[in-house]
Order: sequence, then C-alpha cells, then structure tokens
Amino acid sequence: MRSAINWYLQSTLNSYAQVFFSDNKVFAGILMLITFVDFYTGLFGLMAVLITTGMAHWMGFDKFKIKQGYYGFNSLLTGLGIGIFFQPGWLLVLIIILAAVLTLFISVAFEGIIGKYALPYLSLPFVFALWAVMLASREFQALGLNERGIYTLNELYLLGGHNLVKLYEWWGNIPFPSSVRSYFLSLGAIFFQFNVFTGVLVAIGLLVYSRIAFTLSLLGFYTAFLFYMLIGATLSETGYSYIGFNYILSAIAIGGYFIIPNRSSYLWVILLIPLVAILTISLSSILFIYQLPVYSLPFNIIALLFLYVLKFRIHNRIQLNTLFVQQNAPEKNLYAFTNFMERFGRSSSIPIHLPFFGEWNVTQGHNGEYTHKSDWKHALDFEIIDEEKKTYKDSGDFPEDYYCYNKIVVAPADGQVESIIDDFDDNVIGQKDMEHNWGNTIIIKHSERLYTKLSHLKKGSFEVKEGDRVKRGDPLARCGNSGLSPYPHLHFQVQATPYVGSKTIDYPINNYILHREEGQMELRTVDIPEKGQTISNIQAHPVLKKAFHFIPGEQIRLTIKTTHSEIGNHEKSDSETIYTHKPSSKSTIINAGESKTEKNVTETVWVIKRDLYLNTYIECERSACRAWFKSDGFMLYFTHFEGKRNTMLYYFYLGAYKICLGHYKNIKLNDTFPTNMVFSKYRLLIHDFFAPFYMYKKGSYNVQYNTLKESMSDTKLLLKAKVNRHVFNKKSTLATINFYADNKGLNSFSVHINNQLIEATCNEKRPS
Repeated sequence: MRSAINWYLQSTLNSYAQVFFSDNKVFAGILMLITFVDFYTGLFGLMAVLITTGMAHWMGFDKFKIKQGYYGFNSLLTGLGIGIFFQPGWLLVLIIILAAVLTLFISVAFEGIIGKYALPYLSLPFVFALWAVMLASREFQALGLNERGIYTLNELYLLGGHNLVKLYEWWGNIPFPSSVRSYFLSLGAIFFQFNVFTGVLVAIGLLVYSRIAFTLSLLGFYTAFLFYMLIGATLSETGYSYIGFNYILSAIAIGGYFIIPNRSSYLWVILLIPLVAILTISLSSILFIYQLPVYSLPFNIIALLFLYVLKFRIHNRIQLNTLFVQQNAPEKNLYAFTNFMERFGRSSSIPIHLPFFGEWNVTQGHNGEYTHKSDWKHALDFEIIDEEKKTYKDSGDFPEDYYCYNKIVVAPADGQVESIIDDFDDNVIGQKDMEHNWGNTIIIKHSERLYTKLSHLKKGSFEVKEGDRVKRGDPLARCGNSGLSPYPHLHFQVQATPYVGSKTIDYPINNYILHREEGQMELRTVDIPEKGQTISNIQAHPVLKKAFHFIPGEQIRLTIKTTHSEIGNHEKSDSETIYTHKPSSKSTIINAGESKTEKNVTETVWVIKRDLYLNTYIECERSACRAWFKSDGFMLYFTHFEGKRNTMLYYFYLGAYKICLGHYKNIKLNDTFPTNMVFSKYRLLIHDFFAPFYMYKKGSYNVQYNTLKESMSDTKLLLKAKVNRHVFNKKSTLATINFYADNKGLNSFSVHINNQLIEATCNEKRPS
C-alpha cells in the first residue's frame, strides 16, 4: 500500500512539473500550490490528473511513462482550463472525468502517430481536448459559466480574511514595468491563473528547477516583446489573453530541453521566436471566428517542426545537438552530453581494435610515403621490431627471418567473414607481386558500410572460411608476404564497401597501449596510430579482470567502517555528512566538524542488474542508488550515477570511473566527470547561468597502478584514484579512493575524504 501511494504521489507531482519539462519535486509542489489560488480550478486540475493516472494504470500503459507524468500533464491543463471557465458542480465533475479520459486517449494516439518519428507530442492533446469540450459546452444548458473573479476581494476575504486582501492589493500596487508584468502574467496563464502573484511564484519555481530554463524563458519572452515593438504591435496589450507563454515554452523546449543548450541553441531561440509570434497572430485571427483561444498551439507547431527538420541534416554546421538520454533538466543534459563527447565523442558504435597479439610497430601510417595514397590513404602497416629497431633476425634474406612472419592475425571486432583470397605464394624477400596488389586477403563485415580488410597474409594459413561468424580476437590467418609486399608485414584498413580494392575510410582504433622508449606506457582510448609507434592491445590482468568483472544477477556484500577524526584541514566536500546504519538499524550521523575519533560499522548489499535497454548497473539495496557501467573485458567505464552522494556506491562510481583491466608499470589513466557529479547543485547555482557558454567548473579523474606483491600464487595490486575539482583551473582534491585486489578478486576499497576514512571490505560475491 505504501509503495502504491508513493507511486501515485510521484506520478501526480511529475504531471505538474512536466508542464515545464521537469521532474523536480520542489518545482512540482510550487506549481501545484499556485493552481489552488483559485481553489476549484486547482481541485479540478488535480482530479483530472488522478483520473488519467488511474485510467492509464488500469489500461496497462507503461508505468514509467505514467510515473514521469507524460500522460498526466496534458490532463492537468485540460482540467484547469475547464475548471476556470465553469461553475463547480456534479455535472462539471462528470465533464472533468470524460475530458481526462479523452485527453489520455489523444495523448496515446499522438504518441503512436508522432512518436514513430521520435518526436514528443508536447501539449497538443490538451489543446484538442479542451477545444472539443469548449465547442461542445455551448450546447450544455445545465453547465453554468464561472462567476468567480467578479467579486475577487470578497472571495479573498472569505478565504484568508483582511490580511489576504491586503496582500493581494499590495501585489497589485507594485509598479512592475509593463513588460515584466506581462511576463509574470504569461507564466501564470500557463496554469490558467491570471494574476502577477501566481506568475512570480512560477518564476521562482522555474529558477529553482533550472537556471538555464529561467534564462531561456526571459530570452524567449523578450525576443517576442521586441519583435512586437518592431512590427508595431504591443505584446502587453496582445497579451490580454496571456499568450506570452507560447514564447516562454518555445524558448525552453528549443533552447535547452530537447536540444543541448549552447550558444547556437540560444541563437536559434532568437531566430524562431518571431515565427512563433507570426503563427500566434495568424492562428488567433482564424480561431477568433470559432471563439477559440489559441492556447499553446503555436509553440507546439514551431517546436515540432524544428525538431523534425533537424532529423534531415547531413552535417551539424549549426552546432545543435539533440539528446541521447533525457534527464529532465537542461543543466543535467548539458553536463552529461559535454562529458560524453569528451570521453567517447570520437568513438563509434562499433569499436575497432588492433588485429594482432603482442607488440607491433607502425611502419607506415595514414598518408604513407610508399603506398597509402589517394583513396587508400587511411591504412596502416604493422611489423614487429626488436630492441635495435630491426624487423628481422640473422640476414633477413628469408620470410622466416622476419619477426612478424607467420604470426597470428585476429578479428578486430565481431563480424562475419565476407570474402577470402588464398591463392598467392609468399614473395622472395625484396620482390613484389605487381599483378596482385593485396595478395592473400580477408574482409570482415561488421555492419552495413563498415568492413575491415587484412592483406599480405600467408597462403594456406586461414582458420576461417567465408560466411563464418567471428568474435573480436578470434584467429583469422597468419602474417605473410604475398602481393605487393617486398617484406613480411600486415596491411590493415577500414572501408565502407566489401570489395578488395575499396577505398579506405578514416576510422579510429579503440583502447590500445602505446609503448614509449623510456618504458612509459600510455592508454589510447580512441586514436589513429602513427608511424614509428609501438602499440599493443590491452592484455587483461587476471586479478583486475576478476576484481572488476560484474555479472547481472550477482550480489556483492560489503562491510563498511567509517572512521572520523580531526586529521588536518581539507577542502570541504559536497557530502557534508556520512550516514551509516548499525545492525540495529539505528542511524549514526558523523558530522564533518567533530574532533573526536568515531568508528561505525554497517553492512550493505550491492546487486548487479540490467535495465530494459540492456544497460548494466549496480544497485545498492539500502540506499536504492544506482551506478551504470559498461565493460568489454578490457576496459571498465562508469557512465552515470543516480542517488544520494553520501553512499559508498557513489564513491565506488567516482573511484572506478575508468579502469583499464590490464596492469602496466607506471601507466596512468585520466578522464573527466560531468560537472554536476562532483559539485553540488548549490555550488553550481551561479555556474549554471554561464554553463551553455563557458564552464569554469570541471571535474577530473586519474588513477595510478601499483604492485604490492606479485607471485604465481599471491598477487596484490593497488589502484589509487584521485577525484579532483577545478574552479577557473585551480585544482583541489575531492576524494582519494584506493582499490585493493588479489587473486580472489576485489578485496576492499577505501575512501579518504575530508577528515574521514571510509573502508569497505568485500565479504562475498555470489549469484543472487
């Protein structure tokens, strides 16, 4: 019962917040409150939401969409619109019920019609449903028109006495400039509340929800205001019907919600708002004939048109980026997208890896000096070299003298063998087969318009045949010296067509180790190898692979010990308090300001799960926090976190943000965090205003690998991760997280933050 009530409460609140594309509970509470400025209007709006939510759940629609308020917000607006125009009564209750059901049906229909183009239906269901009721109500003789508002002061006196009347008169006497007054009236009119006080509350709520959305609301409204002045109209007068909310909603939708907010999105708001104004004026003229308000129709038309048009772009010259995952806040969308592009922007949907085992040298890169020219310039030649930079032993007169000769070449990614040529003998060293350029070759299809080709292979060495499915790392053949090849080497290229002579395409290599002369090693996540570089695929270390290998269905049991003492002055973190729970389930709060040492022990369970989209995540049973990750057996990346930040799962997300499962001496990994993941929302209040144009706050990550002990039977590794915050390039450390792994897997990890040491011991890892 408690779970059901909580679900209905969340779906109801989200229905209010979704009017502004939000799921912020504080904002939703403010919006719900203002609808009750006119009590009956608020009551009928709430009734419409509850009816729609219940009906959608009863009919078996997607519970996630219901909970997010995607169906409820249109019914809310319909209920508010009906409630403001008609006198309350049992007949009106019946009309509200029918209108809510109609709005739900129209919403689901538009979801199918518009949704197949991956477009939102916005508030179109509200517009059509309310129009239908208003047209039909002209024949409803028993339905009386609303007389509330005629004697406003008397009604206010009955509700709140003399003090409420004085407050109302005080607000009415504030000398707001005409444009500001119209802005507030337009905000309130979205919820059919036609007074400045309501608009001010909405503006405050909008500011709490999103600084970017608030800024865009001003930009949209005042762009329209200036355009009306330019064409000789007055928005404040035209705004008698308070249609200014069309410009506000259009600006938020286009400038920061459906499109990542940046300079270009703000510019396009300025360009598109005049179109919304023209459409508003023209549609108002047409609808006046039928005595119908225009409502939010202009906003819907322009927003949907623009989002639809963007789908036909071939190049993103206008620098507008639509969303991968909607997080219901412009700031979150911006920070997540910016971070994704920094981390994976050069990656492709199908990662291509090096096609060999061990360390090889790039003897000819892109735009090579010998054969990689013109349409075939994006290719790579590989050989194996020794410490003296030689590619062969002895005299080098025979193919067998060359280190790379007869070495296994492997599939660079999953795919299907498209074609094989296995007809040509190896050349005599120094000679070339001028008639058969590529020699023995295999072509693998990875997807439509993505193929890889490996050439100059050894005759008779193929371990696969045409049509075979191959996995990344599967043996294909052996390196040879066939075709236009005077010395044994491996030619590798990526192409868009399946033919032997296909043009090459510029496609990066994923996750390889660059070996430098001074013994330093560097992980290249997405890059094009260059001539002279010695590179290799990541070789997973068994200890690390076991420690950071998470299978859906597994449970990880942790014992957490928090030690707090005054150990020096450190930067204060966003997580001011650590909450721990003793077995008795009583909470112990450890405040960052205490000077005495305290130890608290608790146990928790993490469960590895997979969502409907097959994304894997770790969920903490106690706190319900979730941390999403992806792993290919060689690299582990955490991609998103949801939940409280005073939990061990949050610190695990920070510390294991990017882990190479290979262990290389002196290797260092660096990465960047989404800004909002290392700064609290309060520390970003000012930053959010500037974020679409310039981010002066950032988060960075680095991890170092150390060997504590290494033997055949007992290996102990330490990974030391640092989480840093940067404000105008001034760096400070937020937390240090150490991971201790041995032959049994992840033994423990510890978090050093402020004056606290939090240690987690991994007691057990087993199937759930």
